[in-house]
Amino acid sequence: MVDSATGLILRHLDSAEMPAGCLLVRCGNRRATRCASCAEVYRQDTFQLITAGLRGGKTVPETVGRHPRVFATFTAPSFGPVHNRPTGPSGSTRQCRCGQNHTEDDAALGSPLSPERYDYQGAVLWNAHAPTLWSRFMLNLRREVARLAGVAQRKLSTVVKVSYAKVAEYQRRGLVHFHAVIRLDGPSGNTGLPPAWATTDLLTDAIRAAAARTTVTGPELDGQETTFAFGSQLDIRPIRTADFDNGGQITERAVAAYIAKYATKGAEGAAGTLDRRLKLIGELAQWDIPVHAEQMIRTAWELGARPEFADLKLRAWAHMLGFRGHFSTKTRTYSTTLAELRQARADWQRAQATPSTAGPDETSTLVLSHWAFSGIGLTPELARLATAVVPPTKRPGVASGA
Repeated sequence: MVDSATGLILRHLDSAEMPAGCLLVRCGNRRATRCASCAEVYRQDTFQLITAGLRGGKTVPETVGRHPRVFATFTAPSFGPVHNRPTGPSGSTRQCRCGQNHTEDDAALGSPLSPERYDYQGAVLWNAHAPTLWSRFMLNLRREVARLAGVAQRKLSTVVKVSYAKVAEYQRRGLVHFHAVIRLDGPSGNTGLPPAWATTDLLTDAIRAAAARTTVTGPELDGQETTFAFGSQLDIRPIRTADFDNGGQITERAVAAYIAKYATKGAEGAAGTLDRRLKLIGELAQWDIPVHAEQMIRTAWELGARPEFADLKLRAWAHMLGFRGHFSTKTRTYSTTLAELRQARADWQRAQATPSTAGPDETSTLVLSHWAFSGIGLTPELARLATAVVPPTKRPGVASGA
């Protein structure tokens, strides 16, 4: 930093004088398996984003906590029986169809009982069409809200708006399902109260009706038309504040923490698949992944070679078992944005780094910078140190970014 009037150097930073000879910056990867520190920042930001849409804050008024809102879970249909841990009415676990009582960490959970009969092609294609299915559902939801309220569809936005924030989570069988906070707002979004008829019960009924009628038609597969829909299991729970929690409902903080937890996880956390893209299918031999996940990857790779599935980019997303959507999405009117949260954090850090003594005005200083890209990952010195501290594994679990 140079004083433009006098030419005096006020501050000087040379990365060659820093530890390891490089200035380390955040890689920005949201996956906890790739970079734990960056993933934790992303998780905390997602928690603040969800919380702001539930009880206000971060430029969102506190009156948003009075809007009707629910926490809904949308699952995938069945493509064949899998090993699971069924629970009884009292919460106790029962025997799986295979006749065993699986533990929570049993590697067999989620894998097909009969792999040769499991519909791998249907499972991969469902993952690939899941983002489109959600978009179609939101369109149908707004139509159902208008129908139940007796309002013309084209005028619904002038009376009420449907806002949401959702996250995608992988089940052990390798299929995604969605957790979403869905809220009814006034026509101005989160700053206005919805009309009196916009109740939690109406929102719940509209979600059930919209989910039941939502379908997406895919390309033909071996001469047969493919159609995709949500699974029969649909869980909808009203969200109450902590003051009104009677033990039977879920609170705002619990919902925000639950959604934020899955914002940093991918298919590698539940299905045991990869957390990076494949360039060649032969690379699978060097990874220790479950047989079920490997078969889904191979299925996605094979379907990706067909011209009718070219727009699904299945080979590029084979490591994600066909799913290529964003893990966390929201409407603009739900709450703040991740960009605004990052800017607020940067402004705070800049204010903390400002010297307390009065110096030249910022308008009279020049910042002269020259940065050179060194690479992604640790420097050679830090890489050797990390190898000495953490024994190498067949599947890397340490962060590659700093």
